[in-house]
Amino acid sequence: MVEPVRIGFALTGSFCTFDKVMQELEKLTEKYDVSVIMSKAASSTDTRFGKAEDFIKKARELSGKDVICDISSAEPIGPKKLFDALVIAPCTGNTLAKLACGITDTPVTMAAKAHLRNERPLIIAPSTNDGLGANAKNIGLLLNTTNIYFVPFGQDDPINKHKSLVADFTRIIPTLEDALTGKQIQPLLI
Repeated sequence: MVEPVRIGFALTGSFCTFDKVMQELEKLTEKYDVSVIMSKAASSTDTRFGKAEDFIKKARELSGKDVICDISSAEPIGPKKLFDALVIAPCTGNTLAKLACGITDTPVTMAAKAHLRNERPLIIAPSTNDGLGANAKNIGLLLNTTNIYFVPFGQDDPINKHKSLVADFTRIIPTLEDALTGKQIQPLLI
């Protein structure tokens, strides 16, 4: 019997993308064994885009598992080798910067650090208003880091938010599948 592919799926606080990301999470759960991790902001902040408890409930229903919402629950991901791959979608500029600098102070950054120690793929789907500004250097560092793969991304509103970048969340599954074979999906820039 073939073991199911185990995927970690982490959400950070780019709340305006949560509906799109949840649609992709649903598709992932139809194909893979998925566990959900949420940053403190994602798991505790109500916004005009929805209530935190509603997103947690939906993630729990889709995955069939409790959502990891604290650092201590994320730490065993590495030692127990819980995931074959970890997806961060959406990945905010704040989380990009922390990953690039090795800062581990949220459930998501702990999950990423713990997962990467096993030299398994980490897939990043950026959503940040400063991707072509202050976070451009962090994206560059992460693009050149072993076992880190990016979901194709581009400018979402080049006229009004000329430094903003967002991933094409519908490309999460193809990016994941390529990453599991050690390949970066192309084209990366859209």
